[in-house]
Amino acid sequence: MPQPAPPMPAPVPAAANRPTVPIPASPTARAADVSELPRTRRAERRGGGRFWQTLVGGAAVLLLLSLTGLAVAALLDERTTTPPAGQPTPQPTESSTPSGGTDLDSRDTDQASLTAKEVFPTKDLVVTDGKPAYRVLKTQASTKCQVAATGEIADLLVRLGCNQVVRGTLRSPDGDHLITAGLFNLTDVATAQRVRDRIRPLLDARQGRFRGMAAGDDTDAVEKAAARVAWQVRGHYVAFCLVTRADGERIPSDDATAREIMYDLVELHLNRGVLDRRAAAGTAGQPDADSAEDSAGQRGTD
Repeated sequence: MPQPAPPMPAPVPAAANRPTVPIPASPTARAADVSELPRTRRAERRGGGRFWQTLVGGAAVLLLLSLTGLAVAALLDERTTTPPAGQPTPQPTESSTPSGGTDLDSRDTDQASLTAKEVFPTKDLVVTDGKPAYRVLKTQASTKCQVAATGEIADLLVRLGCNQVVRGTLRSPDGDHLITAGLFNLTDVATAQRVRDRIRPLLDARQGRFRGMAAGDDTDAVEKAAARVAWQVRGHYVAFCLVTRADGERIPSDDATAREIMYDLVELHLNRGVLDRRAAAGTAGQPDADSAEDSAGQRGTD
């Protein structure tokens, strides 16, 4: 007998009719989508912060530059202002170009010989207004510089061209000191400085000394007693001063009165008085700053 036919399979619904199930996005994609917006905002914020930082920094730089400019301007203004009253105006230590005056740096430009009247114009020498005068006891002008020094100092002066010395002997206002002071006339500023530099070593080695000049009774001490001496260069001149006690006693190295006398005679009288007048109001070289302090002691003679 014939077998019955197998049952027919049920028809499969069409794909178009199958419901669609949404597939969730992957975690990676979601993270990327979520972070994109914050990153953009952070970039905007960071860009804005940089703008303000740049603006503030630029303002700070401008402020610093303006303050620095003010400081430099103030410094330049301070350097160009006139020194306050009571403060000495700095002077040049070497020569300056003369303007209608005499250049003291050389005998070629300062040819007139010194005279005793020029160096010691009066018998009563007032170096500072209002202070007692020094009494001028004797003056001398000589073409032989060795009359005012001994030993190697005298030889040095002759060897370097000293052709004149003008000196005077004075008594201090208190009457307790005798002084011989004056000027050596050298060829130029260079030879004068060489003399200045050699004086101290020669005094220390006792190879020479300055000679005091006696001026009559009770003045022998200025020739023989131990003395304090000072010297200074101005142009082609060497100014010097020798101070002794009138009673012949030794003067201590720290004696304030002797120092004051040397300053009065060398700096105030010979330099600022005699040589300033010769240089026509100081148009020539000023004294060397170091030489103004040169002083030493010398032994007396037997």
